[in-house]
Amino acid sequence: MIQFVNVYKDYKGGHQALKNINFHLSEGEMAFLTGHSGAGKSTLLKLLMMIEKFSRGQIFYQGKNLSQFHRTDIPYHRRSIGMIYQNPQLLNNRTIFENVGLPLVILGFRPPEIKRRVYAALDKVNLLKKEKCYPMELSIGEQQRVGVARAVVTKPQLLLADEPTGNLDPELAAEIMDLFEAFNKVGVSVLVATHDLPLIARMNHRILTLKDGQLIGGN
Repeated sequence: MIQFVNVYKDYKGGHQALKNINFHLSEGEMAFLTGHSGAGKSTLLKLLMMIEKFSRGQIFYQGKNLSQFHRTDIPYHRRSIGMIYQNPQLLNNRTIFENVGLPLVILGFRPPEIKRRVYAALDKVNLLKKEKCYPMELSIGEQQRVGVARAVVTKPQLLLADEPTGNLDPELAAEIMDLFEAFNKVGVSVLVATHDLPLIARMNHRILTLKDGQLIGGN
């Protein structure tokens, strides 16, 4: 599903965020991307989302070369990817139902389909009874689960998560990881960037390790 071939990411001033990255993620696979703060985890995910451009090399997604994408192709590319952040970035003046349904509204789905999908997504993260609440009425762990529901409501083929458990205690962090595993079991590919080594050590998935922008293990 994903393949990085000799990928570099250079920034102005000479800083190399990523250096000669080579790895693949198979369709239906779940893997972790780890490394110290500043190792390049977030940058790698941004390249996959086409939020930033890589400097050299090639990135393939579902057999398509991202370097050959026109800027008009990018929105369509992102529709097949669900993105989850450390801060779920919820809209405090919108209900949980409205937060989760927003991607579908943007994509032009009709109200009955939006309702069906939002209820299904909230049910998967055990928040169906919170649909009329506002984000500030929820705990931090519940807010993160809303972020997960919003990411999966479009039925993406790939889930990317950038330090999704960074603000959570160990018990809540484990719950979020269990959610990712549940989605993976129904065929969704998952790549999670995290520095929580004790948490991922108990999970039976491949670990990709970055150090100073270089992949040193797990490819």
